[in-house]
Formats: sequence, C-alpha cells, structure tokens
Amino acid sequence: MNFIEELTWRGMIHSMMPGTEEQLEKEMTVAYVGIDPTADSLHIGHLVSVMMLRHFQRAGHKPIALVGGATGMIGDPSGKSAERNLLDEKALRYNQECIKKQLAKFLDFESDAPNAAELVNNYDWMKEFSFLDFIRDVGKHITVNYMMAKDSVKKRLSAESSVGMSFTEFSYQLLQGYDFLWLNQHKNCKLQMGGSDQWGNITTGTELIRRKTEGEAFALVCPLITKADGGKFGKTESGNVWLDRKYTSPYKFYQFWLNVSDADAEKYIKIFTSINKEEIEALVAEHALAPHQRILQKKLAEEVTIMVHSRDDYNAAVEASGILFGNATSDTLKKLDEDTLLSVFEGVPQFKVSKSLFKNGVKAIDLLTESAAVFPSKGEMRKLVQSGGVSLNKEKLENQDQLLDISSLLNGKYLLAQKGKKNYFLLIAE
Repeated sequence: MNFIEELTWRGMIHSMMPGTEEQLEKEMTVAYVGIDPTADSLHIGHLVSVMMLRHFQRAGHKPIALVGGATGMIGDPSGKSAERNLLDEKALRYNQECIKKQLAKFLDFESDAPNAAELVNNYDWMKEFSFLDFIRDVGKHITVNYMMAKDSVKKRLSAESSVGMSFTEFSYQLLQGYDFLWLNQHKNCKLQMGGSDQWGNITTGTELIRRKTEGEAFALVCPLITKADGGKFGKTESGNVWLDRKYTSPYKFYQFWLNVSDADAEKYIKIFTSINKEEIEALVAEHALAPHQRILQKKLAEEVTIMVHSRDDYNAAVEASGILFGNATSDTLKKLDEDTLLSVFEGVPQFKVSKSLFKNGVKAIDLLTESAAVFPSKGEMRKLVQSGGVSLNKEKLENQDQLLDISSLLNGKYLLAQKGKKNYFLLIAE
C-alpha cells in the first residue's frame, strides 16, 4: 500500500515536508515517532502516532519508536502550560518496558523482516554526552533566533503566560533535534512523524541534519485529534483513557469508544483501526440508514478493544454492557471480575452493609428496608415482590423472606438489587 495515500484518506496528514512522498516511493525508509515515558502506560492520545507507525510498517517501511528517557527528564514545552515532574532513570526504564509491551500489540518487533520495528531510548546516547560537548557539537548549528521563532516557545514567552520557560525546557527542541540527527547517522532514519504540535521540534531536527551532515531528512505530522463538540479527545470525567487495564478497565475502554458521537465515530474509525477504505465506506453508509443502531460505534469499539486488549476482553465488555441495558442473566453477572462489576455499576446508588449480617443469613426484606434503604417500607417491597418486580443478582425474588447468606454475594462482597426494569442498587458488604 502507498503510505501517503493511506494516511490521506484516513485524515491523518496535517503537514508534510516537500519531498517526503518521493523519498517513500524511492526506497524502504526508516521513520521514528517519539513517545514520552513519564507514565508506565500509553493513553489513547498516543494512539494516533502509534497508528501512523503501524500503517508505515504495513506499507513496507521500518518504524522506530523512540522512548524519550533523556527528554522525559526535561519536559517538552509544546502544548504545555507548566513544567512537568522529572523522573529518575529507574522509573523511566520501568516505564519503557511497560510501553514496549503495549507497542508490541501494534508493531512487529520480533520478526527477522528488514522492516521489523525497533524500540530505542534517547537516554542511551545522551547519558555520556557532556554539556560542553553538546553545546559545541550541536548548539552552534542552530541559532537562538531560529529557536525563538517556534510557536511552542513563543506561546510560553507571551504576555498571557505567567509561567515563563526555563532554560531546560528551552533546550528541549535541540535535544529532540539531536535525536533525529543520531538516528539519521546510526539507523539511516530519514523521517520523523508526530502530532502537529511537534512540527517545530521535528523541523529543528531536519535543519540540524541539513546543517551538520548536508543529508536529507523529512517531517510528517498528523492533526491533533479533537471531538466534534470541541471537547478534548481522550479525556473523561475521571481523566485519561489508558491502554493498561489497571488504570482503565477493558469495559470502560470499550464504553469510551461505544459512546462517541456519530461524527466522531466516522472520523475515529479511519484513524484508530486498520479497516480498509471500502469496508469503512460501507459501514458509514449502513450507519446512515439506521443511526440509532450505532453500527459505526460498535465496530470502532470492537476493533480498538481487541487490538489493545483481546477478543476475550471485548466479549466480556459486550456481555457486561448487556447487564444494565439488556436481558443479561445471573450467570453473566457472576462472571464479572470486581473491577468490571464496579465499572458497570458506577453511578448506581450504593449502600454499605455489615458482612456479619450474611454469616447467619438475613431476610431479603429486612436487608432491603432496614439495613439498606432500597425500599422506603416493607409494605411497598412486598407489593413489588408479589408482582415480580424485584430481582437480586438478576434472579427474580419469589419470596421477600428469602434468606441471603455469604454465597449470595458476588465476589464475596456485592449484592445487586433491582426494582422494576431500570432501578439498580449495589449493596457492598464490608
């Protein structure tokens, strides 16, 4: 496949240096994307540049993922209003290993193909580089005027910014430029890719390569992803949507994609999946005939959840989604792990009750009126039980005096009460 054509129809090109397309047509090309290792997981904001590398490899070229161990110790001013926390080497190395495991789901690192992906860490070539050597060998090639003209610098130095910029952050673009130079000299890397906010840093690299080696280097950046309503992509009320299940459960991850708007689903399915053009066009047409069926959202959520997690996680997320909105059984409920259970019932009224109640057995009617105010009175509960409108753990309650014991609890701790079809209550036994 043609990489530029592929990215163009997917809406993934914002700016590209002249000559980039010709370089890619001429030979197998090496390109890199820089990833900030200040956390031990990527979040979905990273996925755009990771997908660029994935398409690049599919097009027969060689991708390099650069983990910024050295630059991560400094902090990139692009798009930031304040300096970031700096990490030590041990934390950065740990984060690097975690990130590589995640990247391996998108890129082929293991094969012996000439375009197998590589992971590098700029700390490896920066750690022995003395400050004097750096300003002599690198700093003299780029003028302060050139660096000051970059948008990321201008914004931080503008009157509106009360934060200012330290020399450390000002030097960031030189360090990123040197990364490109090092990869150009040692890995024959001729292209750097990233988000459009990185254009200034990337072109500093191409300029450094031109001035120091007179070699050719190119830049390609994708647009920053936004939501149709102008909101920030990849953020929820509880923060970033992470790829690591310990920060964002597969169920919540799946729900994020399932709940995007129609306009966003049409855009995101091109950016965040490898589905081909014809299939996406068919899905868009099918969705337009019955938008309420959310065909695009379901396909998007399926593809991304399987790619980041697994098919089993996707199937479990679909099943879990049916608990609140479908006719799920008690068996489905019992299969949920604790994190997913809590994710599904986040926002549902919760009551904490003593676990000791269940040791000797407690009557359902006493539990749901006296220990937890699911019902305002025993009379009201009796009426609803008689009409078949009360369920516990998705099983209809036939008798309000039914004894509930430890075996009635999900994960040894939870009881789900349901009034009618839509009113859920989660009891937590502690």
